[in-house]
Amino acid sequence: MKKHKMWINGNWVDALSGQTYPVFNPATEVEIARLPLGGQADVDKAVAAAKKAFPAWSKKTVTERSQIMARIAVAIKENAQELAMLEQIDHGFPLTLAIDQPLKAASRFEWVAQAVGSLLTGDVVPPGEDNELAYVKREPVGVCAIITPWNFPLGMITDKLPSILAVGNTCVIKPPSIDSLAALKLAEILAKLDIPQGVVNVITGPGGTVGEALTSHRDVNMVAFTGSCEVGKRIMEVGSKTVKRLQLELGGKNPVIVMDDADVDLAVSVSVKGQTMNSGQICGSPGRYYVHENIYDEFVKKFVDGMKKVVTGDPADEKTRMGPVVSAEHRASIERFIKLGVDEGAKLVLGGKRPTKPPLDRGYFVMPTVFTYVKQNMTIAREEIFGPVSCIMEPFSSDDEVIAKANDNTFGLRSSVYTRDRARALRFADSLQAGTINVNGTKRGELPWGGFKESGLGKERGKWGLYEFSQLKVVTINIE
Repeated sequence: MKKHKMWINGNWVDALSGQTYPVFNPATEVEIARLPLGGQADVDKAVAAAKKAFPAWSKKTVTERSQIMARIAVAIKENAQELAMLEQIDHGFPLTLAIDQPLKAASRFEWVAQAVGSLLTGDVVPPGEDNELAYVKREPVGVCAIITPWNFPLGMITDKLPSILAVGNTCVIKPPSIDSLAALKLAEILAKLDIPQGVVNVITGPGGTVGEALTSHRDVNMVAFTGSCEVGKRIMEVGSKTVKRLQLELGGKNPVIVMDDADVDLAVSVSVKGQTMNSGQICGSPGRYYVHENIYDEFVKKFVDGMKKVVTGDPADEKTRMGPVVSAEHRASIERFIKLGVDEGAKLVLGGKRPTKPPLDRGYFVMPTVFTYVKQNMTIAREEIFGPVSCIMEPFSSDDEVIAKANDNTFGLRSSVYTRDRARALRFADSLQAGTINVNGTKRGELPWGGFKESGLGKERGKWGLYEFSQLKVVTINIE
């Protein structure tokens, strides 16, 4: 069992308190590492390092930073196997999904390396009659705190970090406390490159102490957070005292609308994969299925059959498509939602019970679970479950009815529509209240990601992510 250190100001250090905490493999419940229990004093040290590094890093040319981003991408690829292994034992990703994580992380650095130069150019306004020259430029914000959740340990960091660094910011990363190993490996990779001390710092520990300390720190200029709405609201409250800039990617209860003219097989195939990928621990996973009354029975039968075929088991087995959830606490939360669904009258047609046969009798496994005839006011229809639990709502009959029901939620992250009618698809896209609309299973990378309503503020990824982590300055000069 390895004892890890934090990365602050270019040095590997213990927590100043000397305390550590355990990390467990979610598939076996075996302790695999101990991490430093960071606190306020460690945050102060890391923020001071990031603040000191900011002037020199921000004054590097865009080309210089772009070249460093490209080298980071290469280094991540070179360490992809080890990163994937850490994601597997620390989080529970199946092999195929685990190896995908570092490759996607590298691609984000590659994209930023290529794009940052052209996207950060300013605008010059021609002089008017008053002989005033005016121009607009983008500048880095300063010290950014990155606070990320446990569902994609490496991916959530690298959704933000390339843009933050490329535009000239420095940062302190607080990875998820229960699966920080990939973040510490990323720090090890960065430590071997020519990145100045203090530009990137990594502190492990709970959000209640490390996250709160970062959010309230006067020398942190911006907080980039992915996680729950409750924590996001707390960050807004604490950050408001110093008027921090915020980028918040919060929860979702994402509607999937299947019309009577849809390709049902396509809708089922994409939905089963989306519901069980990462054991349903994805903010963009399907949350509510609205199926037209004319095809309701057909969809339910095919969907349940598809869920039964999902191989749940040991993440190290190549046949496994769904591993455990991340912790005993989260499994208990999912099981609480399942009980509420039953108690409130939804029809449980698949799963709902904890597996008891080896090897699934150890580890934090939740089997694919399906409810049908879920009513709009039920708890499982309103709140984010964050697990492999499918809520197929009562059948609907009209476009206006389903649009109203889909929008009837505090979240607005993602909506999906299945229909062969292109004009109808466009009407739905205009009417649904969500930051991303997917029609017939479409998906593209490097597009902005971020929601409406309580699903968050701001965007990440692509050019919009670069803009998010920069600030606009206007300069006017009297040239007489």
